Amino acid sequence: MSKSEILSALPKLAPEDREHVLKRLCELQEEEIIRGGGLGSAEKRALDETLTEFERDGNLGLPWREVVQKLRAKRQL
Repeated sequence: MSKSEILSALPKLAPEDREHVLKRLCELQEEEIIRGGGLGSAEKRALDETLTEFERDGNLGLPWREVVQKLRAKRQL
């Protein structure tokens, strides 16, 4: 099946089937990165943009232990 055939078939899929396809594509991409294929230019750009936003914001977030405590407290409500 060609790429154009796959792309034209995607809108015809049910939402749950598209979700399954997306999940599988993400898994394949992750496996490629782990095998040493590295990140693509789009992924590098997204990470660079996220890092720039993080550095500009100056908010270092919360310590992990505090996040876990808050999540556990919410679960007990």
